[in-house]
Amino acid sequence: MKAIIFDVDGTLAETEEAHREAFNGAFEKFGLDWCWSQHDYRQLLKTTGGKERIRAHMNAIGFTHDGPQPLKDYIAEIHAHKTGLYTSIIDGGAVPLRPGVGDLMEECRRAGLRMAIATTTSQPNVISLVKATLGGHGMELFEVLSCGDMVAKKKPAPDIYLKALEELDLPAQNCLALEDSLNGLKSALAARIVTVVTPSIYTDDDDFTAAALVTPTLAELAGGAHRSILSALRACHQGSVCAAR
Repeated sequence: MKAIIFDVDGTLAETEEAHREAFNGAFEKFGLDWCWSQHDYRQLLKTTGGKERIRAHMNAIGFTHDGPQPLKDYIAEIHAHKTGLYTSIIDGGAVPLRPGVGDLMEECRRAGLRMAIATTTSQPNVISLVKATLGGHGMELFEVLSCGDMVAKKKPAPDIYLKALEELDLPAQNCLALEDSLNGLKSALAARIVTVVTPSIYTDDDDFTAAALVTPTLAELAGGAHRSILSALRACHQGSVCAAR
């Protein structure tokens, strides 16, 4: 194992409630009487990508757009406002890293293990979260940043992970992915990357049977026979790669 590729929303931090709040704030700003509940959002998260999620909701309720601009541009405008609201929430320090994430990053840094990001969320969202939780130099930890707006197809397609592998210049068998959702797991596995899942509050009912390991949080891996989170992940990766052979 030479690199760990991190998903962001739900994996680095429990960000989805902040996203939901920002979506609802954007809808209010645009005079839309939509208010996504937690139940609504759990279902909407099955569609990856914020703009795609807005369009899916429009289709579900039979929304008719009669404004002067094309629907695509209208959705993009709503989403841009939502991104601004979301980054304001994150910049305020309201969302910490999930347990064990910071410890793992420090272990990787000390061990010289490369780190990358592969996410469907937009680049400003990633940068905002990383700076808020890891400081101004936090992005320097990640050698590669692969975001949803950089590829043709979002998760569960493998494009985001394939782009990360290409930029890392590593084969899939030398990497491990950290995910929290079924779409993320499918994406990483389609790229043939061993994947460990830490379910989030919105994905705890997904079927993660295909994952190499499912753990409530990375912190659960510390101590015991492996002593550290990284050593536990190394053992999981090695076992999975050997089994595949």
